[in-house]
Amino acid sequence: MDIIFYIFIFVIGILFGSFYTLCVYRIPKTEDITHTRSYCPNCGHKLGFFDLIPVFSYIFLGGKCRYCKEKIRPRYFILECLSGLFFVVIAYLMNFNLQNLTINSIINFSFTVLYFTFIILMSGIDKEYRKIEKSVTIYGIIISIMYMVYLYIVEKVNIHRYAIYLVCYILMLAVDSITLKKSAKDCYLNGIIFTLIAMSVFTQGKTALLTLIIVGLSILIYIGIKKINIKTKKQRVEKIKIGNKLTLGYCLGIANICVLISTLIIKKFLI
Repeated sequence: MDIIFYIFIFVIGILFGSFYTLCVYRIPKTEDITHTRSYCPNCGHKLGFFDLIPVFSYIFLGGKCRYCKEKIRPRYFILECLSGLFFVVIAYLMNFNLQNLTINSIINFSFTVLYFTFIILMSGIDKEYRKIEKSVTIYGIIISIMYMVYLYIVEKVNIHRYAIYLVCYILMLAVDSITLKKSAKDCYLNGIIFTLIAMSVFTQGKTALLTLIIVGLSILIYIGIKKINIKTKKQRVEKIKIGNKLTLGYCLGIANICVLISTLIIKKFLI
C-alpha cells in the first residue's frame, strides 16, 4: 500500500513541478499564474489538456510543441521529474506514509511543500534574472508566519526563538521600505536576507547557517579557480566582479535543499 501512496505523492510532486515552471516563467513578466491558460512561448498557441500532462506530455510529444514543432526546453521536464522525486524522498524521510497519516503529519508535510515551493520559485527566478522577486518574498514571509503560529499553538514549541525571527522580519521590512524609497527599486541583498530568515524558520538556524557556510566556501573556491585559470592562460589579471553576476539566491536554494535532505537522512538512519 505504501508504494501506491508514494506514487500518489509523486504525481502530486510533478503537478507542483509543472506549476513551478509556469510561475518561474510568468511571475517576472507580471503575468497571471492562476486564470490565464498555458500557451507555447514560441507560437503563442493555447495548450490543450493533453499538452499539459506533467512529464508524460513532454515524452509523448518528443520534447516539441504540438503546433509549431519548436523544441521545448528540457528544463521543464527535468524540474517536473525532480519535483516528483523530491516529494517522495521527503515524504519517506519524514515517515509520511499510510501508517503515520495523522492531521499533524499532513500539516507538517504540507508546510514542507509550501517551503519547497518558495525555495524553487526564488531560486528559479534568480537563476534566470538574478532577481529576488518581491511577490515570492512576501509569499515566503506569509508561510513563515503561518508556520510559527502553528508551531506555537499546536506543537507548543518555545516561542522565543521564533519571536526573534518575527522581529527580524519586521526590521527587514522597514529597511526594505526605506531602500525602495531611496533607490526606487528592489534591493537584491534584502531579498537574500529575507530568504535566510525563512530558511531559519523552516529548517532551523543551524541548517540555514550551514547552508550559508557551504555557499560561502563554494564562492571562495570558484574565485580561486578563476584566478588560477587566468594566470595559467597568461592573461591580464583583472578584478573578478563576481558580486554583479553571482545568483546567490539560486546557490542558497540548492544548498539548502541538499542540507535539508542530508539532515533528514542522518536523523532517519543514523540517530
